[in-house]
Amino acid sequence: MKLNELIKQALPFFREPVPALDVQGISMDTRKTEDGDLFVCIQGTRFDSHELVGEAEAQGAVAIIAEKPVNTTLPVLLVNDSRTALAQVANAFFGYPSDALHLTGVTGTNGKTTTTYIIQSIYECHAQKTATMGTVGLRIGEATYPLPNTTPESLTVQQSLRQMMNEGVERAVMEVSSHALVEGRTRGCQFNVAVFTNLSQDHLNFHSSMEAYKDAKRLLFSSLPAWQKDVSETYAVLNVDDPVFSSFRNVTQAAILTYGIRQKADVMAKDLSLQGHGTSFTLVTPEGTCKVTLPLAGTFNVYNTLAAAAACYAGGVAITEIKAGLERIQGVPGRFELVDAGQGFPVIVDYAHTPDSLKNVLQTARELTKNRLLVVCGCGGDRDRTKRPKMAQVAVHYAEVAIFTNDNPRTESPEQIFSDMIEPLDESKHQFTVIEDRREAIYRAINDAQEGDVILIAGKGHETYQIIGDHTVHFDDREEAREALKERLR
Repeated sequence: MKLNELIKQALPFFREPVPALDVQGISMDTRKTEDGDLFVCIQGTRFDSHELVGEAEAQGAVAIIAEKPVNTTLPVLLVNDSRTALAQVANAFFGYPSDALHLTGVTGTNGKTTTTYIIQSIYECHAQKTATMGTVGLRIGEATYPLPNTTPESLTVQQSLRQMMNEGVERAVMEVSSHALVEGRTRGCQFNVAVFTNLSQDHLNFHSSMEAYKDAKRLLFSSLPAWQKDVSETYAVLNVDDPVFSSFRNVTQAAILTYGIRQKADVMAKDLSLQGHGTSFTLVTPEGTCKVTLPLAGTFNVYNTLAAAAACYAGGVAITEIKAGLERIQGVPGRFELVDAGQGFPVIVDYAHTPDSLKNVLQTARELTKNRLLVVCGCGGDRDRTKRPKMAQVAVHYAEVAIFTNDNPRTESPEQIFSDMIEPLDESKHQFTVIEDRREAIYRAINDAQEGDVILIAGKGHETYQIIGDHTVHFDDREEAREALKERLR
């Protein structure tokens, strides 16, 4: 594609002369820059790629987009906001892929990944090839490709959407993080359906307050085009039971479809029967009702199910296909995932890393518990410090035994993280232990477990790594638990 044609499409108000150079690709990382690339300089929190233009040129870049003058012999296109320019240029370069897909975006503090998995299951029962993009990676059919973030940079988003399009995907489902919304990573994506799961404390190291965090989430809904029957049908799927529901309802021009359990909603679950390994309820929709037996445990998963059912109903799926899709779901990696090596007590691995999600999972684990509930958990370093004591308080309140350990300490001192966690606890009233090494903490819980106990290992879920200092090492809670169980059972 010619650079001048690309810029004319992507940045129509750019008025400087643009040469007709051949552009073979787009890059924002000098390590991935190839011959013929348009290199986009990004000012990040830890680095500024404006300083790496020489490396991009040496790697074969043919032109530069930047926010400020840079030292290079290549043509430089100066813009006010290079992140915005990157999103627009990537969207145009990859042929506006979201226009060819039915795109659903899911945002909220908890439940995004599970909700996208359930939506995919329903759409596949609707006989439509579906792909998901989120925390677990890019999933197209049976293939999974790693992604660097829940919602990656706009270049990766558009490239991934184009890959979906090329592979015959009809429905795409994307987790949309608050970081991504603030940084414009989904700019250019044409969402048909936007889903709100819930809002509770998280990411306050990035957002200045809960109000700012909420405002970030609302960007997905305020950006939806106005609903026009038979012209541009866009839907906002909202959790009517969440306290901030009205705040989200008031910012969107899309058609609103509500779901919930306690308040009257368009899509509801009634006659709930919660068991340790699953749930049954009557699904109520505007089309009618049906009985659903769900192989997922916990009230929080009923909400995820309703969010997915409402999103698919908005997408034109019949209630019979919604029921079939719900009942075929087999679970989500690292979300209330059981590790079974033949032991006499359940071991559960879950991604819960916020006070609210940890509370939800512990409450559900309690339903399985005949004796004691043991929890292994920690808090991430270089992240929101204010949630640490709340995580610890939830742990000791719902579990008889709490073991606090490293999560991803990153560059922060583990001692500081533990100090923040246990500061409000009373050692005379609460049973907890601090074991810095996560492997040792998991082994301790499994070796100490008795018949009828339940162990919850929380915080990392599907993750297969641990970030300690500036190093990333392989670490999988499920693998470690399985090895500890094998050792115990020898």
